[in-house]
Formats: sequence, C-alpha cells, structure tokens
Amino acid sequence: MKYLLYTCLFWGLVSCAAPQESSTQSDEANPSQTDLKADRFSVEIMDKAALEIIDSAASIQVMASGFIWTEGPLWIEEGQYLLFSDIPQNKIFKMSAKGDTSTYLLHSGFAGEGFYSNEPGSNALLLNDQDELVLMQHGERRVAKMKTGLDAPKASFGSLADNYQGQRLNSPNDGVFDAAGNLYFTDPPYGLPPEYAGKELSFQGIYCLKNTGELVLMDSLSRPNGIDLSPDGRKLYVANSDEKHAVWYQYDVVEAGKVNNKKLFYEVTDLIQSGGGNGLPDGLEVSREGFVFATGPGGLWIFSPEGKALARIHTGQLTSNIAFTPDQKQIYLTAHQDILRVDLK
Repeated sequence: MKYLLYTCLFWGLVSCAAPQESSTQSDEANPSQTDLKADRFSVEIMDKAALEIIDSAASIQVMASGFIWTEGPLWIEEGQYLLFSDIPQNKIFKMSAKGDTSTYLLHSGFAGEGFYSNEPGSNALLLNDQDELVLMQHGERRVAKMKTGLDAPKASFGSLADNYQGQRLNSPNDGVFDAAGNLYFTDPPYGLPPEYAGKELSFQGIYCLKNTGELVLMDSLSRPNGIDLSPDGRKLYVANSDEKHAVWYQYDVVEAGKVNNKKLFYEVTDLIQSGGGNGLPDGLEVSREGFVFATGPGGLWIFSPEGKALARIHTGQLTSNIAFTPDQKQIYLTAHQDILRVDLK
C-alpha cells in the first residue's frame, strides 16, 4: 500500500518526512493503549455464512504498537513467531505469540546510504519450499532471497528477479508461491523515489517467476497490490489499490505464468474517501476453504469464493495485510502502527 499519502491525509500522526525510528518498540503493547484502540474494533456480519468463519463478538487484540507502517506479515510455525516489515524504517521485526517484539533485520529493502524514498524497506515476506526467506524489496527494486537461515538473519541477499526485458522493476510488493514453486507477484511503483524518479517500466505488472527462472508478464493494472491463489491453484486474486478503480480481480490460471478469463471479483470504488484516506484494496489471503480475506476500506473484508461480501472487521485504522496461523484459528493484521490479532472459528 502507498503509506505516505494515506498517512498524511488520514492520520496526521507521522511527519511526512524521511523514515524515523519507531517511537515505541516495547516488549508488549501498552495495556491502556490497547483498551483505547479496542473501542474502535467491531465485526460486521453481512451474510449469515460468515458465522461459520467468525463470531460477531470475536476477540480483536492489539499485540504490538509504535511502528510507522507495518506490512508483509509472515507466521513462522517453527519458533511460533511473526515476522513483519516496517517499510519506512527499512526493517523487519519479529514478534512472539505473546506480543514481545524485537528487530529481526536491518536494511531489509534498501542497502544504500541516506534517503532513497519514503518506502525503502521490504514489503511482503514469504517462505519458499526450502524455508528460505523471500522478500519483496522496494528500495532494491527486486525479489530477493536472504542467503542466511531464518535463525541467523543477515542483510545478505541474492536476487531472484530485478528486471523485465532489461528494464528495472518498479518496487515488488506482494507475492505467493504455487505448489510447484512458481512465484506470482505484483510490481506497483510505491517504493520509488518522489515523483517516481528512475521508473523504467511504463506499466505496473503482475508477474510469474517460474521455477525455471523465466519471468513472465501476465497482466498489468494501474496499481496491482495484494495477490494470492485459491487452494487448488486454479484461481488468482489481485487487488488494485487505485482510488479511482478500487477493485479485486479474479483470473483463471491456465498453467504456470498464464492466466485468462479476467473478471471483476468485487469493487469498492464508491466507498473510498478522497486520497484513499479510509484504505484501499491491499493485501489478501485465501483460506483453505476458499474464502478471501482482503484488506480494504475500513479494515478487513471477508468474501465467499464467488465474490460475495460476508463480513467486515472494522479496525478503525488503515490496514495493509494479513497472515493466517497454520490452523487458521487466528489471523494477524498489519494495521498502520500496530499488529492486531483476530480470533476465527
């Protein structure tokens, strides 16, 4: 998601300047702050089918606070912790199931010195089939793999994809692996310097990095963002974070790197405040049953596989992305300065 514009218009909490250290990185969220924020939370049931997924009185907790713009959550089952990016700080943080937080990796998306952009850090964090950390790096404009293991993080990376037909990528944003290890990812311009200086591609692509190493352009959107596959790998969902065309699309996956039958999955353009101040379609995850959990205006939306809105989790703050625990009984949300945890059925 485009952090800077939304923050300046909607929150007025963070100076629109170069990234700074987060104001609080304590081991646990402040209880009084948690109680205050809890007043904003609610679950709106839009269709009774949602009651199979979430209770209208579901617990929504602030697990950690004090960051700048959180993104890319990834639950690590072996170790029972969450990794997430703070894009303006160019860091990855680690949080235990109790909410204890610590810096996991510095220079997660940009290795240079000085100011590069308002969003230089890593965005989405993924695990490949060898449990190696794969990062969407804004500042380096590439999809990268950390060379060290999860237990010994270092800012040492190998590039998996950094250009399309000789032109540098914009700023890879979100991605998903299929069962065969092909990587689908989006490439909007949000991590580029002001006025998109240095942009080489004339479009914002949706790509597949095939397990052979070939990079295939499948489609382009005005602002492609969150991306995920259906449980059987036959459907691809992509969010478009454009306030003039705020939608989610669904594609049929014909084979690795080839999609067709593009159709509108759901549209929320008429709900978007000027400047996207209440949030735009951003990160998304698809559950084992095929339900689509997608961040958007107001918080988190839950859709049926057919594209019917079932429920909304109102967070009262800009909400960027989501991660399931393996049993899918809980989800973690990156919500502006916070990490939230929501109980599911």
